[in-house]
Order: sequence, then structure tokens, then C-alpha cells
Amino acid sequence: MKKATLFLVVLAFFILLGCKKEHNHIIMVKNTLDIARTFETVEINKADLKLNEDEDFESFSVKDIKTNKILVSQFVDNNEDGKADVLLFQPEIAANATHQYKLVSVDASEKPETLQYCYSRFVPERTDDYAWENNKVGFRTFGPTAQKMVEDEVKGGTLSSGIDAWLKRVEYPIINKWYKKAETEKGAYHKDSGEGLDNFHVGVSRGVGGIAVKADSIYHISRNFTNWKTITTGPIRTSFVLEYADWDANGKSISETKHISLDYGNNLSRFEIEISGTDTFSTGLTLHEKDGEDTQNQSSGWVSYWQPHGDSELGTGIVVPNGSMITSTLYDTPLKDESNLFAEVKINNNKAIYYAGFGWKKAGEFISKDNWNTYLESFSKKINNPLQVSLN
Repeated sequence: MKKATLFLVVLAFFILLGCKKEHNHIIMVKNTLDIARTFETVEINKADLKLNEDEDFESFSVKDIKTNKILVSQFVDNNEDGKADVLLFQPEIAANATHQYKLVSVDASEKPETLQYCYSRFVPERTDDYAWENNKVGFRTFGPTAQKMVEDEVKGGTLSSGIDAWLKRVEYPIINKWYKKAETEKGAYHKDSGEGLDNFHVGVSRGVGGIAVKADSIYHISRNFTNWKTITTGPIRTSFVLEYADWDANGKSISETKHISLDYGNNLSRFEIEISGTDTFSTGLTLHEKDGEDTQNQSSGWVSYWQPHGDSELGTGIVVPNGSMITSTLYDTPLKDESNLFAEVKINNNKAIYYAGFGWKKAGEFISKDNWNTYLESFSKKINNPLQVSLN
């Protein structure tokens, strides 16, 4: 009798234990293109997962089910409530293939080592730049103190909402190193000591992806950013927000906020623009000495400018997804720094997205205009046919 009672107690215990639903968090990633996919970021939103009470979202890592390998991943707190709401990772998917991954909790010793390749910050020691980089490219733009210095005729200021390119040719981060070196050696990052340099002139041009609004055949532009906010840095993505004072475009009051991100392995930054006061805007690439070759691909939604640059060559480009590039224009004017290759972008619900960046021949990846244009065409194809992600 006692044995029977004990048996029933044990049985009841296991029944109750089984009533607690265990979630097996499987991620299916499908590539519908006939090309292999790498350096594309998958986002897993916490809100899309059914977590048990004892499951901690920020304890998860991503495991490749086929290889049992733990992948590099990154948590992001997009809504800035102090808790991560998105998990990022970059899968490798063969052409026309589907691959499975799993969210698992592992010891710290099992996680891969990571480096903060994707980095950005406000730079008060260099007036007030905002700079960002990944393992391929670097950029910066300019803040209100630099603008006021120009307005007050103080030497060393910069008046521009254009995007500057920092031509790096090493994978590791260089922003802090270059700025630090410039504190003791004026203009140090304008010389190439083996890591690259900043020899890209912006002025009032659009640089690599600054915006303008055309009115009565004139391109009107904002001034320097007025506020900034860093969202995340890490091994896979850096993202931040730049705000601008309202500006005038021939009687139109334009408001502008840029949400910018840069992912590992990408030569192009992603720009999500919040804008009002206009139905379209143009984003541009500076023509510098006007000795380069432009390519305008309306059907695929990208423009490219390949030019001699210093002792090397440089390709710049803009890609506009989802058929939102209305037209493109090679705008050539005798006015200093105002000649740009523009892509006109359609605005939907006061928002628009485009990608802008560059490839430097001396960095060894893009050796010709054809190489660069092939990259832009492939980039366009991928963002218009994103990896399909489902959770099981």
C-alpha cells in the first residue's frame, strides 16, 4: 500500500512538471536569392518570443544547429528603457537555402570572443564631431560648436551637414586612436601611417549621403546637427540619432532627424530620415574635382561615383530600397563644393530610408569602378529581397 502511494506521488510530480511548457526557440532563416548571403543582420525581437517566467532574454546566445557553433551576437536596447529588446546576429546562408539556429543559454567560456568593431561617439575634444566606423569604413559629421565658430569667424570651425569619409584600411577600430594622436600632433589623421587617413574634403557638399531639398532649381541644405544620441555599439552594429534645427528651402520649413546605423562587414551606412515640409529630398555624393565617372542605375535604385583620389581611387555610392528612388541628377555648378551626384528619394509618412558609403582602392577590396558598381548592385538586390526569418 505504501509503495502504491509513493508511486502515485512520484507520478503526480512528473505530471505537474510536464505541465510547464518548455519553449524550444528555433530560428529559421531563408535565402530566396541564387547568391550566398553574408554580413546581413538578423534581428530577433524579444516581443516576438514566448518566454517562460524563468527565461531571461539577455542570457541567450545563438547556436548554429548544424555545426553546434555559438555565433557572435549583440543585444540592443532600442527603446532605451534599460532592457534589451532586440538580439542581433549575422548568419551565413547558401544560395536558395534555409538554415536553422537556436536560442540557448551557455556559459561565458563558450561564447566567442568579440571586438567592438561597430563603434560611434560624440567627439568633444575635436570641437564637436560625431564619428562612426565598422571594420570596413569610417565617417563623421559636425556639430553646433563647429558651426558657431564659423559664424563667429573663429578659426577651426566647420559649417556643414555633409558626411565626411574616413578612409581606413585596417579591420580594427581607429576612431579613438586617430583623435588621440591628433591631440599631440596637429592634423595627424590627415597622414596615412599605414591605417588610412582622412583626406576626403566635404565643405558644404553632401559628402557621402548628406541630404538637400531642391526648390526652384536650387538645392537647399541644413546646417550642422544640434543634438545627438548614441543607441548602441558592439560587434555587429552601431546606431545613433542626429537632430537638426528646422531649415528653410525657398519658403518651406524643413524638419530633419537622422537615424543612422552601420553594421559589421558593410561599406554603406543606413540612413532613416524623419522629415517634414517636403514630399521628396535628394541625397548626394560630392564630385570633388569633377574628374570621376558617375553611374546612375534607376531600375535598381542606386548611383555611384568613381574618382581618382590622392594616390589611389575611391568609389562612393547611394542605394535606395523599394523603388523609392524617383530620379538621379549629376548637378554641376561653378559654386565651390556644391556639385553633387544626387538621388531623389520619395518620402512616405514623413520617413525615408537609403544607404550611403564608399570603397577605397587602397583598402584592397574594390580595385575598379566595375568592382564597386557590382557591390552596389548586389547590395541593392539583397536589401530588396531580405532574408526571411521565422520563429518556431
